[in-house]
Amino acid sequence: MALEITDATFEEVVLKSDKPVVVDFWAAWCGPCRMVGPVIEEISNEYEGKAVVGKVDVDAHQQYAAQYGVRNIPTVLVFKNGEIVDRKVGVSPKQAYTDAIDAAL
Repeated sequence: MALEITDATFEEVVLKSDKPVVVDFWAAWCGPCRMVGPVIEEISNEYEGKAVVGKVDVDAHQQYAAQYGVRNIPTVLVFKNGEIVDRKVGVSPKQAYTDAIDAAL
């Protein structure tokens, strides 16, 4: 299950993680986000223990979406050592996300 990441937990969960972190910026009203959501859930199960996978609801938590220039959703960012190492905007195939995680491992 993907973690729910908030503005309050982002720094601890994402920026201070010793594992790669996948963050899905999404909103409930966003159709393409609903397509990406199940893929992110699958990835969270497959990479359990190897990577942290989480979601940020941009309607409720805007601080880091703004800080990282998330203008379109869904946007999936991959972080390693607190830095963005990959960015996917819009709907991408699952392989694109897993390749980005594998490159960060």
